[in-house]
Amino acid sequence: MKLTTRGRYAVTAMLDLSCYDTGKPIALADISSRQAISLSYLEQLFAKLRRSGLVRSVRGPGGGYMLNERPKEISIADIIRAVDEPIKATSCDDEEGSGCKQSTRCITHHLWADMGDHIFNYLESVNLGRLVEESRANGTVPESSPSADKKHRKKVRP
Repeated sequence: MKLTTRGRYAVTAMLDLSCYDTGKPIALADISSRQAISLSYLEQLFAKLRRSGLVRSVRGPGGGYMLNERPKEISIADIIRAVDEPIKATSCDDEEGSGCKQSTRCITHHLWADMGDHIFNYLESVNLGRLVEESRANGTVPESSPSADKKHRKKVRP
């Protein structure tokens, strides 16, 4: 399976958005700076992520992007699909295999198709919430802020 820069950057940007969530919109310029991804490229990716419903935009001063779902509800496969990244390991143009580079299916077509299915299932099983926890555990991002924790907790009155 070939995962292009578009897919890798989309996952990286969405993970950044999750890790630095404070309950307020995050500017793409901040993600761009932290992750060394071109701002114009992020704008293109986030337009697709917004259209797919994974993020929402907030305009005006202090605007930016926010997740539309909890991180544990967004799989890596969701993100990759949202930016039109194919998740398959064959060279076929279509699901039936008639688009192989040869006039007939290659003898290893089923091997690569099965591998692609396994990769897809794995990406479906991994969510942003898990990656946030792992990133915090290994110290690659700061611990969550109190305001981010409050955002996802129900208010309990004494």
